[in-house]
Amino acid sequence: MVASAVGIEPAWAATAGALVLAGRALLRRRATPLTVVRSASPAFLAFVLALGVVVRAVVDHGLADALRRVLPDGSGLLTLLGVAALAAVLANLINNLPAVLVLLPLTAGAGPGAVLAVLLGVNIGPNLTYAGSLATLLWRRIVQQHGHRVGLGEFTRLGLLAVPAALVPAVVALWLSLTVVGA
Repeated sequence: MVASAVGIEPAWAATAGALVLAGRALLRRRATPLTVVRSASPAFLAFVLALGVVVRAVVDHGLADALRRVLPDGSGLLTLLGVAALAAVLANLINNLPAVLVLLPLTAGAGPGAVLAVLLGVNIGPNLTYAGSLATLLWRRIVQQHGHRVGLGEFTRLGLLAVPAALVPAVVALWLSLTVVGA
């Protein structure tokens, strides 16, 4: 947060934090250079980079225009529910990080309600699919490393129950708070 406030990209702050943690672990001999590199998971980092490149290409070749056409206008409850639902669906299709990067510029002009609805959608919505969020991908990887399996069917069933049960009340609470505050 401080880095962003002074104009430093969040990636640099994250890199500095990772280097401090890795250096501390190495100095205390709790890790070796090899375990630090393995913990960084270069293959997963390459996957995230590739995801960003592919999504950027898709956005530049029509996705942003298509989304602009289907984004609801207004600031009412149904509009906010529509924006959050669109954000949730998009997060499950292309992952929540690229989804928020695509949707925030498109909704920024509509005011704080639409932006907050996007944030609710991309944070609650991705629990429908494994690929919906980087956090879920990391969670799945760690769970598998510890010998546990969570089947796709079970994950999806729980997501179908939990996502609407969490997203709808969250958007209703957002709408009520915007109504009270007058935004």
